[in-house]
Amino acid sequence: MEVKEFIQSYQEAFGRKAPLPLLFGYSDKPIADTAKIGGCFFKGLQDARDGQPISLSAEVIGCGGGKLYTGFSDMPERVPGFVSLKEKYKKTPEMVVDYVESLGMERSEKPYLNFIRIDKAESFVGTEGILFFATPDMLSGLCGWTFFDNNEPDAVVSQFGSGCSSVVSKTVVENRKGGYRCFLGLLDPSVRPFVGKNELSFTIPYSRFIQMTETMKDCFLFDSHAWEKIKTRLEE
Repeated sequence: MEVKEFIQSYQEAFGRKAPLPLLFGYSDKPIADTAKIGGCFFKGLQDARDGQPISLSAEVIGCGGGKLYTGFSDMPERVPGFVSLKEKYKKTPEMVVDYVESLGMERSEKPYLNFIRIDKAESFVGTEGILFFATPDMLSGLCGWTFFDNNEPDAVVSQFGSGCSSVVSKTVVENRKGGYRCFLGLLDPSVRPFVGKNELSFTIPYSRFIQMTETMKDCFLFDSHAWEKIKTRLEE
């Protein structure tokens, strides 16, 4: 499915007011000149949501955890203690280390991670994942669409972690192994101030997105009385 074709189907399914998703992937050259972002790099994603692509790198990302979870650095020594003792997100620093190791991340071979709103992209080439910022009503549609052709209990996964780990790390690892799992995220209190109070993230690895676009018009998102009620509310 081409970009324009997907946008048309997506807006038919979710309504014209539904925010367009972001595509993200790595490259050798930046697609935008992005200033350094202090703290959480999700501050900068608002630009991408507004239509201005951003290119992240080790120099642009000001957060040590952000550099780690995007594959631009190894884990800084202070991270396990900070996450456990300061942020109090894990009981012990050792649990933080176990969590990071369980992700199976690899260092990025390319220096830039680009985020671009789908209508600004010419193609899906280089895409690792598709990021939706979704309200509960939108999540109903996205999750239902995901489970339409997949009965696996982990077709949609939600695990507490930083916003960048739940959005980028998990999705990239899943895509590169040709996996099917999609990810619900942004449960981390540290990232919440930079997204809408009624929004969570839903990311689809490109490996799974290809399959899902083939079934989109067969599922309840089209010609379903129940979904039409939700779509009407989304368009209000």
